[in-house]
Amino acid sequence: MNIMKFRPLFAFISLSLIIASIVSISLWRFKYSIDFSGGSSWQISLPSNPSDSQIEKIFDDHNLSLTSIISTPPKYHLKFENITTEQKAELTQSFKQLDPDFSELQFETLGPLLGRELLKKTLYALILSAAALLIFIGTRFKDMSFGLSAVLAMLHDTIILVGSFSLLGHFFGAEIDALFVTALLTTLSSSTHDTVVTFDRIRELKLHQQRLDWVELANRAVSEVLVRSINNSMTIIFMLCALVVLGASSTRWFATALLIGVISGTYSSVGVAIPLMLLSKKKKS
Repeated sequence: MNIMKFRPLFAFISLSLIIASIVSISLWRFKYSIDFSGGSSWQISLPSNPSDSQIEKIFDDHNLSLTSIISTPPKYHLKFENITTEQKAELTQSFKQLDPDFSELQFETLGPLLGRELLKKTLYALILSAAALLIFIGTRFKDMSFGLSAVLAMLHDTIILVGSFSLLGHFFGAEIDALFVTALLTTLSSSTHDTVVTFDRIRELKLHQQRLDWVELANRAVSEVLVRSINNSMTIIFMLCALVVLGASSTRWFATALLIGVISGTYSSVGVAIPLMLLSKKKKS
């Protein structure tokens, strides 16, 4: 199977996705949860199932800015600016007047300084993981081009996943939160795993068939591992699709991020990492 003949197509697909992601990020930025932006998150139960406008009126009456309402009656998830204990007590009294069966399910608040600290640590985690992978893979294969290709493929997946959430945030309200960071780091790990498996097979074939050029070695390696890689990914994709469609609203975007990451990671291990490695070999020859 001569899959490497499609390298120009892979390059077109990847560049198109990266450009679309960058344009989306530039135009619409992101919709941050309180994990990053700071604020309060309040989950309440209102068995009378009031409309969103009735809830908004309560906040307007108290001169408070309500950021979002996620309604799954009788449960409501409200996000708004930080409030004092007295303001929360006043809101509670107003909701009890609206619905005597009002009950509080969860309340949390986070200052903007903590949100910025979490964002900073996320960036540090990405940088450190990229550096560690570059050193580890380059040392393990005794060829830094393997490590560099794997890291660039990982960054490719990062840009696509982040860009996807910029689009989803603009059109569907998806938020960047701590669960998104978890999904991002998890998918980068699984993406690198597929890449390393294919690289390892290329190295083994090179040891026993030194006369073959790098393109032929890559085609043979991909032919041997591609079916297993796709089968493994499909088992994860089926499960994540079920979570996206049937799962709770609190984990739906987390499952969506994992789904995008798995698909992108499966593609990049063949369509990005290996062509980049072959490009470096061509320049050396």
